[in-house]
Amino acid sequence: MITVGTDLVHVPSLREQLEDSASAFRARTFTDAELAYAESAPGGRAEQHLAARFAAKEATLKALDHAAALRKMVPPSVALKSIEILRDERGRPSLALHDDASALASELGVERAQLSLSHDGDYAVAFVTLSLAQ
Repeated sequence: MITVGTDLVHVPSLREQLEDSASAFRARTFTDAELAYAESAPGGRAEQHLAARFAAKEATLKALDHAAALRKMVPPSVALKSIEILRDERGRPSLALHDDASALASELGVERAQLSLSHDGDYAVAFVTLSLAQ
């Protein structure tokens, strides 16, 4: 069984959230490693990279929710920061689940997660598939 999640993020809207000093959005959404990667991106494209990572987190939540529905369970809430977008040794994005996201994935029987990210101009998109044990 495979579940799918996808999400599209408008980069200027995300930029507004990131710049809101009264909001804890940045701190509760992104890990230190995600922030460091985005901020080291050439050409001042940090917001595009963070938008793609935010889209991936949302897409992962959707795929987990779909898996929970297939298993006829109501999933607990999952902190966005427990879903981390890393880069593998070849530079490709990869998904790492921690804490509550990892526990939920284990309970749902997630055997494999795949992630695709893209960003262009004002938009970033992510596509996540989760392979579930029968």
